[in-house]
Amino acid sequence: MASRRDFIKISGLGIGGLAVSASAYGFYKTLADTPPDGTKLKINVTRTPTYCEICFWKCAGWVYKNEDGSIWKVVGNDEDQHSNGRFCPRGTGGPGMYYDEDRLKTPLIRTEERGKQSFREASWDEAFDYIADKMKRIAEEYGPECFALLTHGSGGDYFGTLIKAFGSSSIAAPSYAQCRGPREVAFQTTFGEGVGSPERIDIRDTRCLVLIGSHLGENMHNGQVQEMSDAIDKGASIITVDPRFSIAASKSKFWLPIKPATDIALLLAWIHVLIYEESYDKEYVEKYTFGFEQLKAHVKNMTPEWAYGITTIKPELIRESAREMANASPSVIIHPGRHVTWYGDDTQRLRAMAILNALLGSWGRRGGYYVPEKVDLPSWPHPPFPTPSRSWKDAFPDQFNLAYETLASGICDATVPTLSKACNFKGWIVNGTNLLKTIPDRRKLIEAIQNLELMVVVDTMPMEVTGWADVVLPECTYLERYDSVRVSPHRKPAVALRMPATEPLYNSKPASWMAKELAKRLGLEDYFSWNSIEEMLDWQFKQIGTSLEEMKKIGVKTYERSYDDLYFYPGQDVEFFTNTGKIELYSTDLANEGFDPIPVYTPHEEPPEGYYRLNYGRAPMHTFSRTANNPNLTDLMGENAVWINPKVAKIWGITNGQYLYLENQDGIRSTFPVKARVTERIRWDSVFMVHGFGHDNKKLSRAHGSGASDSELISRVHMDPIMGGTGMRGNFVTFKFEPAGEEVAS
Repeated sequence: MASRRDFIKISGLGIGGLAVSASAYGFYKTLADTPPDGTKLKINVTRTPTYCEICFWKCAGWVYKNEDGSIWKVVGNDEDQHSNGRFCPRGTGGPGMYYDEDRLKTPLIRTEERGKQSFREASWDEAFDYIADKMKRIAEEYGPECFALLTHGSGGDYFGTLIKAFGSSSIAAPSYAQCRGPREVAFQTTFGEGVGSPERIDIRDTRCLVLIGSHLGENMHNGQVQEMSDAIDKGASIITVDPRFSIAASKSKFWLPIKPATDIALLLAWIHVLIYEESYDKEYVEKYTFGFEQLKAHVKNMTPEWAYGITTIKPELIRESAREMANASPSVIIHPGRHVTWYGDDTQRLRAMAILNALLGSWGRRGGYYVPEKVDLPSWPHPPFPTPSRSWKDAFPDQFNLAYETLASGICDATVPTLSKACNFKGWIVNGTNLLKTIPDRRKLIEAIQNLELMVVVDTMPMEVTGWADVVLPECTYLERYDSVRVSPHRKPAVALRMPATEPLYNSKPASWMAKELAKRLGLEDYFSWNSIEEMLDWQFKQIGTSLEEMKKIGVKTYERSYDDLYFYPGQDVEFFTNTGKIELYSTDLANEGFDPIPVYTPHEEPPEGYYRLNYGRAPMHTFSRTANNPNLTDLMGENAVWINPKVAKIWGITNGQYLYLENQDGIRSTFPVKARVTERIRWDSVFMVHGFGHDNKKLSRAHGSGASDSELISRVHMDPIMGGTGMRGNFVTFKFEPAGEEVAS
């Protein structure tokens, strides 16, 4: 079994071991250490608390500045449950955002039609007046409900308040429809609660961790990676289901190189083994679940032999891995994953995973799923929000009733005018999300954008989406601003402060200031009645027994739990927030909506001859497309590669390191070439590439043209009928050796 030390080396980097600037000081563990040449360092540094904005994990840490006031490095806060005092490569590379000379520097207003990078510089007053005037016109002509916010990141809190005060409830994080929505609905319809973020999984005490397409160690979910390495040291077994031999697979007792799109068949076969070998947690199932007999009858014929013909996983391997889980029960986790929008039946796939967790007795048990708690932080007092007369759901009558958040893709669809839709959006604010690499089917997205009367983009960098904006507002980086208090749930409730380590560079501003200034022009200043964000934060902290002054010193404050209920105690009576008050193996919610109450395997389309399923994922040093230009992180990985099985490469005459183009089933060819990585670590029927590369905005001096974009090749979307998630892994690619158009010309 691999050791913790081996696991931490997943990318050739120790967690938190990345030097983040040219300063040699970054290599030494403490400020007082002496460098190898014996020279004594004399450093006068200051530190300020922050929490990271590179990914959604939001690890709390400290920003150190040199005596000249320049940002030196970012490290973890020992008190933080998210980071345990360690930052991942992305987090330690955060100062690269601050020093990136390609940053947006001042407000911009469009001078030509959308899609052309043609802007003029503007003052903040001019930009705000322009936006406010357009918003008022949209409200007068169509109603304020026809304005929407698409957001990712902390600034969404402030723009969300603005949009709700304006009279709209259409606020969407693309991460719901494009990433995590199916798992939340699946677990809510099973346990009555979602998984949350960070996920409520007790990896540190687990005895068996099952990863289904979840690339721990490459997606760098910091706390989970650390806990996984601890679990490995304590003898936990790992089971990885993935068509690719991932880093996690290399640390696993069982690797199941499954045929893509057949996961539900494997899950149902595992359920069959647990039930018919009577190795499930009988006491737990009898006490807490509803629908066991229906489930048992449903999977009667779904044997490992049946699944073998679908998944290509041998029956004995299916049985052995199921027994491994049963032997570890209840300290076993079927990991719910993060990016789970794959094939369009994703809620049902996640339902099968939730059912497995229930049969193994892991929900509410040590080493399984714990009960999280977070601080109840009051909001700054403001008037009640107006009640919108319409919402995004009016565009989808009798659809997606189980979706608990607004669908970003739904807003896009409802922006294109049709006679059947009761609400067409006329204005968007896009905050911190590069939609052209976030929402699939770029052609439909651009059609929606072209039907807008106003699109405002708030970002730190000139991403592809900024080229389609009417107004671009430059946000300062997370290192230069105060922000909302972090109150993410965990084993213990805690709060974390982000404060500016330095003044904003250029003419950039924080989202809190932007939203407040826009509110003034819209007559909504009562919703932002604080004189300064410091005043608001101090008021909030004092309501929970601390203060801004104290938080500046400690960064993170952890509270004791209200009750000793991290796990269920033996024999505890528990009522679940479902229709039956039980864990629903047979879902009454799904049955009431006309969907299968127990998951059913349905075959998916196969790649056409000469095409291969496009799989995509993450790298430990990058977060989506937002870090592809970061000078600290591009040094570690400046472009992506396409993984190709050697048998396939031989057929095509492709050599390792050769550059080629990818073309999908709809004839869309990658704008830029991508390097081939010929490897046995991928099945012959699939290819794999890291997401977030192939930027076509020339203002990104490092990212432009580096690698290929998987996003532009995802033109086929399989929508989940239960909650509207956008299944994106039904796309297939083939290989081309010239740019688009050159074959015809030659």
